[in-house]
Amino acid sequence: MLLLYITDRKQFPGDETARQRALLAKITEATRCGVDFIQLREKDLPTRELETLARAAQLGTENREPTTRLLINSRNDVALACGVDGVHLPTYDLSPSEVRKIWAKAGYATRPLITVSCHSVDEVARAASEQADFAIFAPVFEKKGAPRVGPAGLDQLREACRQRIPVLALGGVTLENARACVDAGAAGIAAIRLFQENDIAELVRRLKA
Repeated sequence: MLLLYITDRKQFPGDETARQRALLAKITEATRCGVDFIQLREKDLPTRELETLARAAQLGTENREPTTRLLINSRNDVALACGVDGVHLPTYDLSPSEVRKIWAKAGYATRPLITVSCHSVDEVARAASEQADFAIFAPVFEKKGAPRVGPAGLDQLREACRQRIPVLALGGVTLENARACVDAGAAGIAAIRLFQENDIAELVRRLKA
């Protein structure tokens, strides 16, 4: 089961400095415990502050065993500037193939890891055709703060997982229903609260057991 931790520093208490400090500690913890991917999703930060946070997050992931890969949400420019592992793209953003061309033109020999937000089976199929590495399919069970967005459910997740791309399940994923996502064909899960509100070492142990 692949694990992707999506960050949200605003869920931590305190002022901005305290929140960023708590977030970086959580990133280091996630890396130490073998979380596969971390998506830095701090969309409200100005470019310079996001770059600073991304570089600090890299320090928390540099001694990684097994390898944890750091992605920047949406901001391909920041991902390039910081030299992280890749980028997460919203549904209607640059295409994965365009991102790969930009990275190659910038002189990066390594292939960036690209994940794409998907909310339907058709979007998963498009992500596959555009050479994304993973589709993040959501919301499977719920979307916090968006009561009008209905859950896709396990049947839609199962159909999405039949496409030619690994799919990670997102949206209301818990310890209790994570197994159902994998049984439906998901390569793993993605979550915010699940990682930020739990002891990650114990969480990873139970999820990968």
